[in-house]
Amino acid sequence: MNVDWQNTEKFDFPNQTIKGWLMEQGSLSRRLGECCEHLSVELLHNQVVARSTLQHDEETLLSSSDCLLRKVILKGDGEPWVLGRTLIPRLTLDDQHSDLAQQGNVPLGLTVFSAENVKRDALQVGWVMVGEERLLARRSRLWMNHKPMLVAELFLPTSPIYSKESV
Repeated sequence: MNVDWQNTEKFDFPNQTIKGWLMEQGSLSRRLGECCEHLSVELLHNQVVARSTLQHDEETLLSSSDCLLRKVILKGDGEPWVLGRTLIPRLTLDDQHSDLAQQGNVPLGLTVFSAENVKRDALQVGWVMVGEERLLARRSRLWMNHKPMLVAELFLPTSPIYSKESV
């Protein structure tokens, strides 16, 4: 996924609804769940990757260590809404209340945002060309118990972010 990541202060948001979705500070999973009867997760990838496979900006935002790479599709009532890609450094996996490597089909956001000490920073947004479609994406660093992970989300064409009515 080739995204021209931009800081939110410089990004030209198409409208306030989209801005609200992209600037969401809480759990995106929880917010998506409010837009459907059943939010599900399709796990595409859940394995440790060598730090040498990280892009330079990813390594800068995290740490120089191997990471668990988790890729999922979040679906609302069976419709693919968001492609999620999370990099979790090995150090972040240690000493957590939940085993993040064993999330399986549970949305990561529901686990992370149920922890006591969570914050989001380094939020960036951008456009991605996927075939002929121009889709929105966002990336941010989540801190869970003072340990970072990098979450990127691509909003697929059927995602509620693009709905004409305000949600």
